[in-house]
Amino acid sequence: MKMHRDLKIFSLLLLLGIFLGSCSKISVNRGPFPIPVNQEKIEFKDSWLHTQSDHSGDEERPNVVLIIVDDLGKEDIELYNPSGVRTPNISRLAKDGVLFTNAYSSSSVCSPSRAGLFTGRYQQRFGFERQPMNRYARNRMEYFIVDHLINTEPMSLISTMSKVTKEEISKQGMPGEEILISEIMQSNGYSTGLCGKWHLGHNDPFKPNARGFDFHYGFYEAFTLYTPENSEGIVDYRHDYFANKHIWRQKRKKTCAIRVKDSIVMEEEYLTFSIARQSIQFVEENKDNPFFLVTAFSAPHTPFQVPVEYYNLFSHIEDENKRVYSGMIAALDDGVGMITSALDSMGLSDNTLIIFCSDNGGATYTEATDNGSLKAGKFSQFEGGVNIPMIISWGDKVSVGSSYSDPVCLLDIFSTIASAAEIEPPDDRTYDGVNLMPYLKNNERSPHRYLYWRTDFNRAIRSEEWKLIWNVRDQQVFLYDLKSDKPERKNVADLYPEIVKTLQSAYELWDDDMIPPSWPGVMEFKFDIDGEVTWWAI
Repeated sequence: MKMHRDLKIFSLLLLLGIFLGSCSKISVNRGPFPIPVNQEKIEFKDSWLHTQSDHSGDEERPNVVLIIVDDLGKEDIELYNPSGVRTPNISRLAKDGVLFTNAYSSSSVCSPSRAGLFTGRYQQRFGFERQPMNRYARNRMEYFIVDHLINTEPMSLISTMSKVTKEEISKQGMPGEEILISEIMQSNGYSTGLCGKWHLGHNDPFKPNARGFDFHYGFYEAFTLYTPENSEGIVDYRHDYFANKHIWRQKRKKTCAIRVKDSIVMEEEYLTFSIARQSIQFVEENKDNPFFLVTAFSAPHTPFQVPVEYYNLFSHIEDENKRVYSGMIAALDDGVGMITSALDSMGLSDNTLIIFCSDNGGATYTEATDNGSLKAGKFSQFEGGVNIPMIISWGDKVSVGSSYSDPVCLLDIFSTIASAAEIEPPDDRTYDGVNLMPYLKNNERSPHRYLYWRTDFNRAIRSEEWKLIWNVRDQQVFLYDLKSDKPERKNVADLYPEIVKTLQSAYELWDDDMIPPSWPGVMEFKFDIDGEVTWWAI
């Protein structure tokens, strides 16, 4: 007995020694990680905003409704894929406007993508390169436990543990010196509202009501529950991967709470419909003056929850995961239809610029979507991660029922909206997006010679039909001719070394104008496609 007990003690001590030895070898980046603040630019911005003219009552200026959906892949819907979910309301927007077949986000993940969209500038210009992080490993032991004892597939902890203070974490958000489209519209007399997801910072300087929105209904975090869990009439589907378990644990607490102007409210209606309902209410209350409304649906981002009547529409789908996902998209489409029908009934459609877009490609890690013919998905710079659905509708100001195939970017939304409202942004900074309206009328010109992507060690550039992707850490290089190979199946980097060199040189010129990320990441994501493994910073 004594020998057995001694052996157990020896084994435990040995394991403890191995554990502590491993912990001691963990590389630690202690920072500091100060968020850059340009006080001179903040003062200029405040001064410029205060000098703008209040055009209240000017009925000639258009209303603007920007509809942002979350993680919706192009080929999830029938508009881009005959096998996609039927979405008559989204399809109607395209029939009444312009369908973009080569629209891109500036990031393959939601928060940096939205940072670029709201500013019209590559988010790397102001350090918003990575997702904001609410949590970093507190010590080596915690890092070791997550890295070795918890299954985080298909994600993995980055190789270096970053020690970030609570104060530094609290400053992760949209920098104060950046001018948002909401701030420009508000300062020029527009009534401004945001209904839905924010995800650009949750502390006081970053909240929607401090960044140009008169009204906000929604939540600050990347996600929240669509209804309280186990609600009657709702089908819940719980994914088994660790990140989704975190989402369900968060419920609607703290930054996931539903709020009206920062006050928490108890909302039992299915969130997609309550976001649409609040959007309509905002329009009704502001219809007599020009308004700017951002409707930022959380659908079809996880967690997967769907009203049973939408679940029942897809009884032919045997896979429960895909059935719930399809129902969520159908409900999302009806939410879009609620808003467009309200605009019609109030006689506002002809004078309302409507822009519909997704923030990035479909989230293949849910296994509810594979982005169809497009390679990979969210988190990657392959087409499945950054090639997105986008529509512009604006009465007779656009060619009804047309399509546009040249590459455009979510960065273009800022300039397109500002120009429609006849607002000239200040010239103290570089804008990377362009007003798309002249290009829609003249198909001989292309809005962008180059489009760029960067997240830590991942790089990408598109020029005409060529797209170059490379990982500077793992020394992987991919070159695709998108004209003949939109699915990115054939890497031709070895066949065209001069094109690789030319595109990398063009990228480096752009990169020289960018700044480093303002905060470190925590995880990276793995894609394994046909035996070829690629890693993507988040």
